[in-house]
Amino acid sequence: MNGHDPATPSYPHLQAVVFDWAGTLVDHGSLAPTQIFVDAFATFGITLTLDEARGPMGLSKRDHIRTLLEDPLLQAQWRVRFGAPSTDADIDAIYQRFMPMQIEKVGRYSQPIPGAVAVLAALRRAGLKIGSCSGYPRQVLDVLLPQAKADGIEADHVVAGDELPAGGRPGPFMALANVLALGIGDVRACVKVDDTTPGIEEGRRAGMWTIGLSLSGNETGLTLEQLQALPDAEVAALREAAVKRLTAAGAHLVIDSVANLPTALAEIDTRMASGERP
Repeated sequence: MNGHDPATPSYPHLQAVVFDWAGTLVDHGSLAPTQIFVDAFATFGITLTLDEARGPMGLSKRDHIRTLLEDPLLQAQWRVRFGAPSTDADIDAIYQRFMPMQIEKVGRYSQPIPGAVAVLAALRRAGLKIGSCSGYPRQVLDVLLPQAKADGIEADHVVAGDELPAGGRPGPFMALANVLALGIGDVRACVKVDDTTPGIEEGRRAGMWTIGLSLSGNETGLTLEQLQALPDAEVAALREAAVKRLTAAGAHLVIDSVANLPTALAEIDTRMASGERP
């Protein structure tokens, strides 16, 4: 790692890393939000698969619900069930059903992704600031963050998906709110790390380097145990498909999980040293 002990990395051209939460730092497979969308829609008599629920992942949760209802097949289900197209009031109703279910269940999925605790500690030793943002609303983060902190996962700043007037992903607003809060002098010295395509787009629109995560989050959607149980060839196929999607969204690099981040940051730092910018 640029000649340094991997335990004490050095990234002289970088100032901050901005992380997503579910599927990036905690909740391998990004299961908490996905399953709750399925459960919330089921209470309205609407069948939603886990794969369908994953489609818009990374958006704020209300925007996620709106996007799901724009799908023609789901909208057709809604028309059969209720005799009319869905409305903004219906989006609000699903969101209001979703929120308490998400708050109740998020703690079950708060376990750190392997390597996350050690990587955050290494980045701090390297002098980097740790920002973060999420599609989760603040009420959900208020439950998640203390549990994550008890397990060794903590950021210097956290932005929730529902607290900026300008909106959330794929806009740059949450990433840039971290730049302001952390006092970063150059967005080009920041790296956005995310497991979703809207999260990668967010980082690119903010002018940051972006690193996608192929196996730990939404793109693969498996627990660590499920992933480890697969034959190598299946894992390779999942990785390849995720790399294609995240790269198409603008990721400068794609790695398996946050555990691989120090090497990726070293590559970005080297590219910056040679004059490259995001």
